[in-house]
Amino acid sequence: MDKNDFEKLYSKRRFRKALILFGLLIALVLMIVFVVTVGSVHIPPLTVAKIVLSKIPLISNLVSESWPSIYEAIVIDVRLPRVLLGTVVGSALAVAGCAMQGMFRNPMASPYIVGVSSGAAFGAALAIVLGGSMYILPLGAFLFATLTVFIVYNIARVRGRVPIETLLLAGIAIGCFFSALVSFMNYIAGEKLPTIVFWLMGGLWASNWDKVAIAFPLILLGIVGMFLFSRDLNIMLTGEEHALDLGIDVERVKRIILVFAALITAAAVSVCGIIGFVGLIIPHIMRILVGPDNRILLPSSCLVGAMFLIGTDTLARTVIQPTELPVGIITALFGAPFFLYLLRRRRRVTGW
Repeated sequence: MDKNDFEKLYSKRRFRKALILFGLLIALVLMIVFVVTVGSVHIPPLTVAKIVLSKIPLISNLVSESWPSIYEAIVIDVRLPRVLLGTVVGSALAVAGCAMQGMFRNPMASPYIVGVSSGAAFGAALAIVLGGSMYILPLGAFLFATLTVFIVYNIARVRGRVPIETLLLAGIAIGCFFSALVSFMNYIAGEKLPTIVFWLMGGLWASNWDKVAIAFPLILLGIVGMFLFSRDLNIMLTGEEHALDLGIDVERVKRIILVFAALITAAAVSVCGIIGFVGLIIPHIMRILVGPDNRILLPSSCLVGAMFLIGTDTLARTVIQPTELPVGIITALFGAPFFLYLLRRRRRVTGW
């Protein structure tokens, strides 16, 4: 195969990757429009699009208002912030899970593997018990989630290095510690216990534009940061020794990936509670579909994670109307069987 053949093959693969990402992006936009129409009051997709476009300054004058005022209130104040928050959170959990699976070289790793969820749960429970406001709760969850990662990292660090196995074990231990503290908070919560329980189930029912504004910049920063290190993650998949031979500062990359993954996971958990399995099953499915190259795997997981969460949230709020289920229950119903499939497949491959 000569140089021209290699260039053609490379160009063909780049075009294929770009086509996949463009297709997923269009699918996400169409899905957002669709799920905004779904609810106790059905609003046609064209009307939804017109309402959203009417809020954009540059083109608002081109859209004629021909819809009831209640439609605008439902779309702008209720459904759209919820869908956008679900998009942001789903993207965050899927990308964090993808990065953790790459760093640990284990398809069963998840964004919560280093105890982030337990730390966030304790921070939220503490804020609820102390009577914190709507803004104090996500702040408490975020602070304790990041504190958990800091503690786990410093416990696992040995002579300037962080062995993956030690990091995992430290995460499990600190996670159990904070889980015990959450149980203590539940014990003394009194009449505030239902609030803690609902938060732990994970849900998007308390979504608003403030939460979108809090989570979006942090999650965007983390996702972009991890994508910039996708090539280093690819090399680390071949083994840390090989990566060192190729000039990769493995410890620095692990530190950065861990910080970014913890940042976006903490931001996601702080605004909607603990939503499990998104970061476990989406990266694995996309790895099967698009391959292990993190340059395509990370952005595709980002888009599909968003679609998965807003889809499951739509199911959660419509399956037993007028009541709605916590979306964490729906994701667990999808994720638990898939996790068992991963376990059985791993057992067939490794023998244990």
